[in-house]
Amino acid sequence: MPRADNGGVAVAYEERGRDPADAGTVVLCEGLGYGRWMWNWQADALADDYHLLLWDNRGTGDSEEPEGPYTVPELAADLEAVLADADVEEAHVVGASMGGMVAQRYAIEYDRARSLALLCTSPGGPDAHPTPESTLARMFSVPDDADEREAIRHRMAPAMSDGFPEANDALVSDVVDWRLESDASDAAREAQAAAVAAFDAGDELGSLDLPVLVAHGTADRVVPVENADLLAERLPHATVEYVEGGSHLFFVENSRRVNDLLLGFLADA
Repeated sequence: MPRADNGGVAVAYEERGRDPADAGTVVLCEGLGYGRWMWNWQADALADDYHLLLWDNRGTGDSEEPEGPYTVPELAADLEAVLADADVEEAHVVGASMGGMVAQRYAIEYDRARSLALLCTSPGGPDAHPTPESTLARMFSVPDDADEREAIRHRMAPAMSDGFPEANDALVSDVVDWRLESDASDAAREAQAAAVAAFDAGDELGSLDLPVLVAHGTADRVVPVENADLLAERLPHATVEYVEGGSHLFFVENSRRVNDLLLGFLADA
């Protein structure tokens, strides 16, 4: 697997889909703690039409885990290193949750972004609608007697719709396997969480002169949907799409709807 270097930190990435000489590049940015598995549904849908780059945030998957805390500008610099290493001059940047924050910062600081797709994310800062305390407590603490698999299911529950894990046990079991294999360690997860807590792009978004898709589930219990409204207000060329009843992991639960939105947006962009 190729690795880009950013100041001595090795950032792993993989390429899928079409030859970059024949198709535009889409780069997919992970959420907090999640490995590249989170994009399996979108990668399958996009691979026929685009060259794809999927990369691991520092501390996640096959990337190195430097000592934290991390910052979103550091993660955006990691993305720049990946695109430079892959010899990609411009890319459509898609990010979910923390990955959406990285995408925003990347577009502000660097010049390779051709468009942005921001899923279930926030502009950060004092005006952002925070994650509810009850959700944070569930995500960052587990029962003392829980094993590894139970701990992952416990932490992931607020990101899913009520009843989804029970109705899709085989899929959730696969996700647990993928998370055990590639997700961030507890220390790296806390380092990434520090980056999210300090993120604030709100006053800078008006400078972005590129097409943006903002998509959000209306029942998101991790990043409240009101943050999509904030992004829409501040981004001069934003199209906003709401997925009714969608959870934080709406790109998994409602993957067909999200894939259709991405394909349509990318075709126009």
